[in-house]
Amino acid sequence: MSSDTLKLIVGLGNPGPQYQRNRHNVGVWFLDEICRQYQGELRPETRFHGNVGRVTIQGNDVRLLFPTTFMNRSGLSVVSLCQYFDIAPGQMLVAYDEIDFPVGTTRLKAGGGHGGHNGIRDIIRALGGANEFKRLRIGVGHPGDKSKVANYVLSDPGKDDTIQIEHDIDQALKVLPQIVAGGWNEAMKTLHSQSDATLKT
Repeated sequence: MSSDTLKLIVGLGNPGPQYQRNRHNVGVWFLDEICRQYQGELRPETRFHGNVGRVTIQGNDVRLLFPTTFMNRSGLSVVSLCQYFDIAPGQMLVAYDEIDFPVGTTRLKAGGGHGGHNGIRDIIRALGGANEFKRLRIGVGHPGDKSKVANYVLSDPGKDDTIQIEHDIDQALKVLPQIVAGGWNEAMKTLHSQSDATLKT
């Protein structure tokens, strides 16, 4: 198996029904859609501090993880699973909400800093500073004032934004087979051009 082949997809969010449709949980929305399309199911696994699933995409075996430790402790869950299954940071994709992008913008990124996102910050910390994992950044918009960010991401988007975010997730799912197979650059080009086209319409 190529080292570029994806072995794990992590969707970040908070556990509990009150958080289920929050902007901060769009990474989990992404996992849920993967389960729907590829006949997977997320089940609680206490040793991994999260809900875990497994799907086959284009013949590749991919594990799914929703850390149920709350967002700012996501690293504990990620590291537990990666160590157990010998998954390197570069073989992992983390999906999460991005307040620096408007709704309708979804971007793939490999490596980099945490950008102020508590879940990403904790994963990098738990990995001992390793940051080369891949990211799917799903735009949820910004409330316009830094002091309002916490309440904003922990609230549900309106109807129009929800429809657009679900569309953005669908677009990301279309390039997922390419990502899993190691066609990262091609997937990035396709997704970003679709996202740009959405913003122009």
